[in-house]
Amino acid sequence: MSSAGSQDFELDEAFVDVDLVPEVLHKSLHHSKASLLKRRLIDDILQEKRLQAHLKEYDFDLEDD
Repeated sequence: MSSAGSQDFELDEAFVDVDLVPEVLHKSLHHSKASLLKRRLIDDILQEKRLQAHLKEYDFDLEDD
């Protein structure tokens, strides 16, 4: 890394409203859980459709010769 282009950055602590952090984290966590549940539901539906398609294609030979 080049030291000629490095800069020191200071964090502005007033930028983050500390009172809102738990609420924002809670909403973010809730959104993440909801998104994951939706994704899993979609995956389950797609898997079921794939299995139904395989069953339709499967050659059932139930007669004994």
